Amino acid sequence: MTEQMEKTGVRTGLFIGGRERFTDETLRVADPGKPGRVVGEASAASVGDVADAVAAAKDAFAHWSSLSADERSAMMAEAIAGVGDLRDEDAEILAQENGKIRGEAWVDGLVFEIRWQLALAHTNEVEASTTLDPAPGIPVSTQVGYQPLGVVTIIVPFNWPIAILGASLPHALLAGNTVIVKPPPSAPLATTRVVQRVAEKLPEGVLNVVTGHDENMAGLIENTDVAKVCFTGSVGGGKKIMEMASRSLTRVTLELGGNDPAIFLQNATLDDAHLDRLFAAIFDTTGQICMNAKRVFVHRARLDEVVAGLEERLQRVVLGYGLDEDTTMGPLHQAAQKGFVEELIAEAKAAGADVREFGQLPDGEMAAGNFVRPTLVVGADVHLRVVTEEQFGPVIPVIGFDTEEEAVTLANDTWGGLCGSVWSASEADAQRVAAKLACGYVWINDHGAPRLDLRAPFGGMKQSGFGREQGIHGVRAFQDTHSIGTLDQQALAQAAH
Repeated sequence: MTEQMEKTGVRTGLFIGGRERFTDETLRVADPGKPGRVVGEASAASVGDVADAVAAAKDAFAHWSSLSADERSAMMAEAIAGVGDLRDEDAEILAQENGKIRGEAWVDGLVFEIRWQLALAHTNEVEASTTLDPAPGIPVSTQVGYQPLGVVTIIVPFNWPIAILGASLPHALLAGNTVIVKPPPSAPLATTRVVQRVAEKLPEGVLNVVTGHDENMAGLIENTDVAKVCFTGSVGGGKKIMEMASRSLTRVTLELGGNDPAIFLQNATLDDAHLDRLFAAIFDTTGQICMNAKRVFVHRARLDEVVAGLEERLQRVVLGYGLDEDTTMGPLHQAAQKGFVEELIAEAKAAGADVREFGQLPDGEMAAGNFVRPTLVVGADVHLRVVTEEQFGPVIPVIGFDTEEEAVTLANDTWGGLCGSVWSASEADAQRVAAKLACGYVWINDHGAPRLDLRAPFGGMKQSGFGREQGIHGVRAFQDTHSIGTLDQQALAQAAH
């Protein structure tokens, strides 16, 4: 154990069948802002540990699913009570293992709690059913209801792991499923802490947590006792999950990356409030949010104003350690991602693009950290990789257009379809353009996670995934329809005559 670990005492175990389990092998969690510094250790599950987690969830399913939705909801409300009492500690740990600034890490936990409560608001709808009355030639009365699926695996990414978990975990549990949560291997500590505190208040096996190396995790997907996998992550990761799930016909929900467009029409309002929202939509979490704006399209008459507004805000950026009060932007989470973003910037420079970099890279202990200066690529050629690929970092192409039709064509000409936004002083203009965007969620005069309606269904089109989370749609995603047909003797008699 390192000196830093002795100081923080950050160590997490597995949580299987209502009991904490520590392993000899561990994941050493590195600090992306201070290379060589270890934030803590998480237990690394073996193949046997994974099998035990699936078995525990399967054993718990019969009782949990037999409870009424009201009974499950009451137990879930009790389980979430007080989970935020340690939010400050969780945020400090998450900021260190993830690299994000403390304020964002604190909000990560808060959003989890909000999403949990919003899911419980659908308690009365969980067991809703409809009845199809007999019809000519169909002498049957059919009741259509819903049943839970069984054991569900939920896999969350490093960037907003706790908040993202809140988009699916409470819905799965409320629907009557039992769950195994797999936190990200590079940032598992805070997520494991939060989930375990909730799991300890639920019946044994209903909620389990498994951390470890990916090579030992196949059983969370391929085990025939797993009914569904809910995965949030990269497109490449989603393809791998889908391939593995196909071997056992395990159903999947995939919430993957995006190449999200923000379109500024000629009549867009460009005051400080709107520009602040755009800046946050691009650079929050150092650009590492799937629904961040990744391409900004601006009517040429307003291009200089948008660029100037972004430049003004970028000149105030303070790159640094996430726990330092003055820091406004932390490092990228992984060294490999830093390398990728630097490649995109270098390619744009080599192509002669107008590349503008801002901020001062940290020195001293953080000199080798995963820091990248936030960057604008003004008037970028649409064929550059900084335009065609998801940057997932603090670099954004700003591209001019002449007509509304051109803007829509450019926005939709991409592999992804997660989110988008339209900026206009005219509600009618904004609605008209928004309706043409091929993506799952569109904002008007705003963009990004802080303005996401947590009650609405969320998910992508194209290679941004499929399936929906949040709201009653999120609950239904963890249920199967179940029909019971009863022969109606009167209708049968009438049909005979």
